Amino acid sequence: MLRCLILPLLLVPVPAWANTPALLPSSVREMLEAAIANGDESEIATIAKVAKQTNPASADQIQQMVNSWKERTKTTHDMIVREARFSELWTGRVEAGGFRSTGSTSEIGLSGNLSLKRTGLQWSHKLSASADYRRANGITSRERYTASYEPRFEFNPRGFSYGLAQFERDTSIGYDERYTASVGIGYKLIVSNPLDLALDIGPSVRHAKYISGERETKFGARASMDIVWRLAPGLTVKQLASGYAERDVYTLNSLTSIETKVTTRWSAALSYNVQYESETLLSARDFDTLSRLTLTYDF
Repeated sequence: MLRCLILPLLLVPVPAWANTPALLPSSVREMLEAAIANGDESEIATIAKVAKQTNPASADQIQQMVNSWKERTKTTHDMIVREARFSELWTGRVEAGGFRSTGSTSEIGLSGNLSLKRTGLQWSHKLSASADYRRANGITSRERYTASYEPRFEFNPRGFSYGLAQFERDTSIGYDERYTASVGIGYKLIVSNPLDLALDIGPSVRHAKYISGERETKFGARASMDIVWRLAPGLTVKQLASGYAERDVYTLNSLTSIETKVTTRWSAALSYNVQYESETLLSARDFDTLSRLTLTYDF
């Protein structure tokens, strides 16, 4: 008898409203909409996370609002980049440091770096120039200048191809001019919030003019590694290394730096550079190191 009464109840269809997600409280919606209007991604993520925790039944609605904002932002960004001229959308960084000492020895050291970058939908372009100069008691102990241009084409979210054209002058090593050209492919092994790691490799050709007047051109291979490790908000460790392998000649350059934000645009950085040049026409096998404390400005 009881079974006969319960069975019809189980067969009654569930009302549509019973499967409808709970409505998001107006106060929470207004708070999330205000964050979206400000456009700060970290703020939106924080508020959305708290809103999901306090309103678990409305988690899907909250995520839909965030996804909708991301889609609108990406569409607008892609349109701006697509319609921009090549002279637009460049960002840059200026880095400068130095020291001066007097007394028993008179010494001066200056270093600077300028980099410009333009990031498109698939293409990116990077221009950079640097200078290191040191003079003690009237004798120049270091004089190094570099300039480079590196275009990159991303054929998928992780894979890319690159080109490199570079000029160097370093009389302490023995060359007056050195020109480098390289092309190759690379891959982003790690892409995450705390850590990014990318590697690339390709053939290269270098032409050097030594201070003695002699010249030589060598073909070989080039590889580089780029690591960015975000230890904490405003604190970043970077490792940029590149190497060249040619017949009887090897070059390694490694730059390790730790950078801390001072303001939105200003940062302070402590870096350590290691440069290795195997035997060339004028210089013996040796390591050259340089430590720098610099102030940087982003624009």
